[in-house]
Amino acid sequence: MYKRILVATDGSDLSNTAVGSAIELAAAIGAELVALYVVPRYPVSYFEGGITISVEDIARTEKQWSDKGQAVVDAVQEQAKAQGVTAKAVVAQSDLVAESIMSAATKHGCDLVVMASHGRKGIKRVLLGSETQHVLTHSTVPVLVLR
Repeated sequence: MYKRILVATDGSDLSNTAVGSAIELAAAIGAELVALYVVPRYPVSYFEGGITISVEDIARTEKQWSDKGQAVVDAVQEQAKAQGVTAKAVVAQSDLVAESIMSAATKHGCDLVVMASHGRKGIKRVLLGSETQHVLTHSTVPVLVLR
C-alpha cells in the first residue's frame, strides 16, 4: 500500500490529531513517516519604511520559529518511535506552505500526504486561504485530509 507517509504539522491541536492518525496508519501498514513543519520567513516587506528592524532581530526571530518547528517534529518523531514507526523530522523554511509540503513529499519519496483541515467556508476561507485545498488540488500523490 503506502511505504512512506508525509504528515504536515504546525503543532496545533487539530494537526496533532492528524499526526496521531498518520502514526496509527503507518504502524498498521508498516510504513515510514516524515513529519514536516514549514517555518515562514520574517515578513520584512510588511514593515518596510515604517520601522527599522535589525538583521540580528530578524535572524533571532527566524531562529526561534525554526527551533519551535524542530521541537514539534522531534516530538512527532518520538511519538512515532514509541509506536514502532520509523520517522524523520523535517523543517522547511518558506512562505509557500502548500508548495513546501508537495516539494517535501517528492523529495522524501512519500506516496501519501496526511494533513488536517479547519474546514473553513465562505469568507473565512477566502480571507485565511486554504493550504490544504491547495495541496489537494495540486499534489501528484494522494492526500488524506482529517478534520
